[in-house]
Amino acid sequence: MDNSTLTQEEYKFIKDLIAIESTGSTPAEDPVYGTLPYGAKPFEALKFFLDTASSAGMRTGVIENRVGWVEFGPENADLIGIVCHLDVVPAGDGWDTPPFELTLKDGYLYGRGIVDDKGPALASYIAMKRLMDSGFAPAKRIRLILGTDEERTCSCVETYAAKGELPSFAITPDGEFPVIYAEKGILHIKVSSDEASPVVAKAGSAANMVPASSSCIIDGKEYTVRGKTAHASKPDLGVNAIFEMIKEIENDGADYRNSPLLSFIAKELVPCTAAEYTGCNITDESGSVTANPAVLLCGEDGESLVIDIRCPVSYSMDAITSHIAMRAAEYGLSVEVLNQMAPLYKTRDLPEISLLTDIWKENMPLYTGFMPDYLNSYTEPIAIGGGTYARHMPNTIAFGIQTPWQEDQCHQANECRAVRDFDADIKILTEAIKGLCGK
Repeated sequence: MDNSTLTQEEYKFIKDLIAIESTGSTPAEDPVYGTLPYGAKPFEALKFFLDTASSAGMRTGVIENRVGWVEFGPENADLIGIVCHLDVVPAGDGWDTPPFELTLKDGYLYGRGIVDDKGPALASYIAMKRLMDSGFAPAKRIRLILGTDEERTCSCVETYAAKGELPSFAITPDGEFPVIYAEKGILHIKVSSDEASPVVAKAGSAANMVPASSSCIIDGKEYTVRGKTAHASKPDLGVNAIFEMIKEIENDGADYRNSPLLSFIAKELVPCTAAEYTGCNITDESGSVTANPAVLLCGEDGESLVIDIRCPVSYSMDAITSHIAMRAAEYGLSVEVLNQMAPLYKTRDLPEISLLTDIWKENMPLYTGFMPDYLNSYTEPIAIGGGTYARHMPNTIAFGIQTPWQEDQCHQANECRAVRDFDADIKILTEAIKGLCGK
């Protein structure tokens, strides 16, 4: 690879890990390893990673086939953590390259997970291995903790937090730069009816993805609409195919009024802002509310819509649920909370935050698209709408790995990382490890 620090061995490791389609699924039974809570593929990715690290001379461990770890450093020393995940969202539509085949094209690495979050896990491991191979003798242990169900429940890292050894401080490179000190609350609700639907409709594959396609059959006529996927924390970067489908149906004059759910979407969601239909009209230092109607299903078994909502840290998620439930009830629909994660907030004056902020400032110019003016815009700790492992693991903050001036790659079709940026990731993580170890 021209102008890259990656060795052939490192590149092969990246390629082989990307090739494992580690989307979560139903539990599976393995004759050797027993119950695999998130299905066979996430565990396959974890085992492959641990076996590779073990062969390189690192210590490894696994807890309940949910989460694993690799480490080096003095066995009884203070523990510094890096928390990543190996599961990925479904590939979705719109790819120009095979999503589970690492493709090097025009200086970029393409593949599902190269940004979220296999790439950061690999960059962390490569940083650790290079330090270990160079003879670096840390005063602390460095442990890379690897979850396998972050995209659905985060129960993997919650299991680690309950049963594993807790780091005295940890970073999770599963967000963006600079240091992230606050994360919005995350709420997944389902608006539904058990009554058989007069229409057949389907859209979306995951709550935390803007749906890229949607289809509906009304009175024998089929509507198929394309949108653009994006991460649910930044829905404005995508085009919601559910909304586009409703608009097309209305423009065509088709009658959807016999469907309570489509009526609800058309009257309460499409013409309104997220602040209006969630009832959350405040903006605090973490930002404003965002909402992503994500997964639609209508048919003989009923109607349902899953909505992903990101709530400012100072606002009540219960108030949002009550507001939407009140509006949905007018259409004969019920509301159920599927998942609720409290917001994260840490003070900005922690010494580790100061250390990591300085490391980021020094390395910003290494990343593609950098401009000197960014030193005035992107150097202070930030709050985000995305959810990271930091809210599930004590003593943890998010640090990287995406840069604030680049297009968000999480959950996108054609997810990619510049080779130059991947090299920079390794360098910045190496310096973070050394800094957190007091070197």
